[in-house]
Amino acid sequence: MSLNAAGAISEHTVPSEKASSITRDESINREGGVVETATVDADNEQGVLSDERDIATHVISVDDNASLNPWTLRAFFIGLGLSTFGGSTGGNLLFQTLSLMFLAVVSYILGVFMETFIPRRGLLRYLNPGPFNKKENAFVVIMASASANTALGADVLAVQRLYYNITPNPGTSVFLLFSSQLLGYGIGGMMRSILLYPSKMLYPGVLPLLSMFDALYEGGMAARKKLRIFYMVFAVIFFWELFPEWIFPLLTGFSIFCLAAPNNATVSRVFGGTNGNEGLGLLSISFDWQYISGVVNPMVIPLRAQVSNLLGYILCMVVFVAVYYNNIWKAQNFPFLSQLLFYENGSLYDQTLILNSNYEVDPTLLAEQGVPYYSSTWVVYLLSQNLASSSNGLGATFTHLLLWNRGDICSAWTWMSPSGIKNIWANFDWKFWQADGMRKQDVDDDDIDPHYKQMLKYPDAPNSWYFVVFLLSFVIALVVLYKTDSTLPWWGFLVSLLLATFLILFLGALGAITGLAITTQTFGQMIGGYMLKGLPVANMYFVLYGDNTVFQAQLLLRDLKIAQYVKLPPRAAFTAQILGTLLGAVLNYIMMNSIVDNQREILLSVQGTNIWSGQQPQMYNSQAIAWGGLSQELFSTGQRYQWVPWAYVIGLFVPVPFCVIHRYWPKLRADYLYTPIIAYVIGYLSNGITSTYLSYFAVAFFSQWWLRTRHPRWFAKYNYIVGAALDGGTQVMVFILSFAVQGAGGTSHPFPTWWGAEKGGNYDHCLMLN
Repeated sequence: MSLNAAGAISEHTVPSEKASSITRDESINREGGVVETATVDADNEQGVLSDERDIATHVISVDDNASLNPWTLRAFFIGLGLSTFGGSTGGNLLFQTLSLMFLAVVSYILGVFMETFIPRRGLLRYLNPGPFNKKENAFVVIMASASANTALGADVLAVQRLYYNITPNPGTSVFLLFSSQLLGYGIGGMMRSILLYPSKMLYPGVLPLLSMFDALYEGGMAARKKLRIFYMVFAVIFFWELFPEWIFPLLTGFSIFCLAAPNNATVSRVFGGTNGNEGLGLLSISFDWQYISGVVNPMVIPLRAQVSNLLGYILCMVVFVAVYYNNIWKAQNFPFLSQLLFYENGSLYDQTLILNSNYEVDPTLLAEQGVPYYSSTWVVYLLSQNLASSSNGLGATFTHLLLWNRGDICSAWTWMSPSGIKNIWANFDWKFWQADGMRKQDVDDDDIDPHYKQMLKYPDAPNSWYFVVFLLSFVIALVVLYKTDSTLPWWGFLVSLLLATFLILFLGALGAITGLAITTQTFGQMIGGYMLKGLPVANMYFVLYGDNTVFQAQLLLRDLKIAQYVKLPPRAAFTAQILGTLLGAVLNYIMMNSIVDNQREILLSVQGTNIWSGQQPQMYNSQAIAWGGLSQELFSTGQRYQWVPWAYVIGLFVPVPFCVIHRYWPKLRADYLYTPIIAYVIGYLSNGITSTYLSYFAVAFFSQWWLRTRHPRWFAKYNYIVGAALDGGTQVMVFILSFAVQGAGGTSHPFPTWWGAEKGGNYDHCLMLN
């Protein structure tokens, strides 16, 4: 069995036209086990979408209009403008970034505006060469998205300013961001044949965006109907979000338990969840799409992944409550949810008191202050990360992919064989600027992805281009490391890149198939901590060039998949990504300095506000201190948190029982579960707003199970366009409110206090805990 992005694994039969009005459609796997049962209208000509190619060819258009030109001055004008805007505001919104959907909607509006109002004569004709087309829109979105993604390097610089009182040179800081952002592009770009071109690499998270593009630009009655639905849903959610985001924030998480027992600490911990680090949000009902779809749209993640997600969520609540109320690791001395370090008495740990002038841990000072503690739920998060090895790319992820996708993984490494290396050397074009980019492949091969087949007519951005990006970034990174107070040696930098290269393959495949992105940060901090003992700043830089390289590679491949679906020429996509990334790095640096200067106290607080939060830099810093400075004292055998690194070893064996069960008892469908996702989600509620998960899973199962199996034709036509409209309308309103009333532009204007907009405590009326 191999990983599938669709909710079902095996093929589904299509009901006969002569069947009765309602028939039962059962999906049977090769061993004879029933996977799903679908009720399908007999008049429906389309069966249940059962694999990645079905989804990619039925949900979005395969056709290409080669006459559409993305290389227009208008596309560059809008792209650079939105890139400037995105890079400037991305870090201004809760250290988060503008979404693809928001950028797509805004760029479409700007493009149509220029098409309509700019005359097509004189010099202005270059800004309006004709109708704004789909490839221009995709070009703009890819460029602006690359700019708007907040660089992890900005977090490193923010942590140095907030916790170490280090302010690196501006020029060095910008080049630090350049190198850390582009290294992943170089490595990921050279893995396109494995992680991009095959149909199996679906990238389900981008399907709403592509469905929206088809509705906006494809002609015909069907497209017009989809567009009407898009506009209606967009308008409704746009005005609705005014209520949970400003007028009636209680709608972020309505909890009957909080309302019934507003002064009960246990109720707050278990049922509260509308504010950051409040509680687990159990049985809260959310009416705020901003947070329901905050991490990923529940309408696009395949059913199999959602089932695993739900199991992990249930286990997470059970484990968190058990750990806290059994006072494991002295849990009740500290906040229920927190990412900070504490003294044993529960007060915040002052890390500057254990560091010497070289930013190294001083044993004498450490003995005076004592070894710090984590909140126990955060320790569970670290354990789950290593069990899943979503934090290390090995463990459960490694074993799961080897058990179920061994052929795919082995083929991915054939380039390392002597014949593979010889072939790469023979075909590598050292004169990369002269490469014509035309690929020699059999277009009649049925195994080629239909979208990729359409791309073969365009010159490729060859591997040599990505190798040059990698090489330049590598050299700049080495120089930057020795021009800053990084304390990371050159060999540590090399190890971080080798680790990242290995992880990109496994985590890139898992993310492309399931649509769930997974972090490598904790594992990088663990490896760096044991390699570079007593050097917390070096640990941050080790993770920057390890974890961020993996993350950037995944972003590159996601955006290139958008280009492949839209049929945007590869060289246009390459240009957009590089320009957007370089511009975004400069703007990220400027905004990081502004935020730290003006919101320093809030960024250092435990809970923050609903607008500003320092959770990400807090987490990054506490992990750097714990792993980089105190790995021996905290995590080695016999120490307080010894099971955190051991969980990595245990994680290697987590998928094995499921594989054995499936082999001998296939009808139990143990192959339906993604063990890395289950293990990862066990620690998922450790931070942020948690009141949305009941609503999230309700929407997910309604979409990916009921609609997909009971109404497959409606699902194929409208599921993703509705998801796009919900995301687009929400994000436009949230952006407007952020600047108009929530203080992102300076002064905030909160809605007057009333029962549904509690200002003195948590929005759901649960007890505010210290």
